[in-house]
Amino acid sequence: MSLDPKIAQLIEWTRRAARGNYSQMSPQAAREHYARAVLTLDVAPAPMVEVRDHWIELGDRSLRLRQYAPRPLSWVDPLPGLLYFHGGGFTIGSVETHDRVCRALAAGAGCQVLSLDYRLAPEHRFPSAHDDAFASLDWVRNEAASLGLDAARLAVGGDGAGGTLAAATALHARDRGIGLALQLLIYPGTSAWQDTESHRRLANGYLLDAEVIQWFFGNYLRDDADRGDWRFAPMLAAPEGVAPAWVAVAQYDPLRDEGIEFARRLETAGVAVELVEYPGMIHAFFQHGGYVATARLAHAQASAALARALGTRSAN
Repeated sequence: MSLDPKIAQLIEWTRRAARGNYSQMSPQAAREHYARAVLTLDVAPAPMVEVRDHWIELGDRSLRLRQYAPRPLSWVDPLPGLLYFHGGGFTIGSVETHDRVCRALAAGAGCQVLSLDYRLAPEHRFPSAHDDAFASLDWVRNEAASLGLDAARLAVGGDGAGGTLAAATALHARDRGIGLALQLLIYPGTSAWQDTESHRRLANGYLLDAEVIQWFFGNYLRDDADRGDWRFAPMLAAPEGVAPAWVAVAQYDPLRDEGIEFARRLETAGVAVELVEYPGMIHAFFQHGGYVATARLAHAQASAALARALGTRSAN
């Protein structure tokens, strides 16, 4: 299938704007640009009964965790939850840039969503974001009663680099004997090197250019040796016994092939996997729901997968 016409128009608008890509900006300028741009195409914020920001103490650092609940919080009747990690190449993005996606998932799946503002690169290099993700899982489980959360029904998820963090956190949870209901992986990065056919074919002209990808990883990784660490490249880890997965890939995303290969490796290892490819879409389309109908469909399908895994009733 060719590019969705609205996606093609978005790419043309971006080309005409001629502001340069993220790799030509400072990290702070890139964060500010992304924070402004992302809201122009996103869905309207779904109403929540509860939205709370928590500052969680993780060793020597304090991080923000935003809690979304579609119904009143109760320790008597706790809701299951999704621990969510935003995308942005470990360099940009925040709880704020992914607020509407998290609301959509909470409303659609009838569960809590807990969104982590993990530390960003280059101020905090590998494995900082991964350390934050792993530690936040412990914090959420330990504080489940005060959060009105059912710790026995917990999923992890994320998009892009957040999908990498979610996949790595699922592996970390398996290794520690922590049961998770699902890993919700939205166009995740999973491989050490960006050398697949989709990376070559889609290296330029689809917003997430090869130059930008390497800029992100250059900010986060200390050196190339970090690429051989399963936390950065979950494809390198043995997948047996990890949580079931819902994996979304986009046809015109350079990360497409590694997402598909990761899903196949999980399936070969006996892990229950649902792989969904969205035709005509590009990387980050999940945040284009206010403009592209396929993004809203993806929200509904992700929410339905969450609801099945967590035992809730999907609104979709």
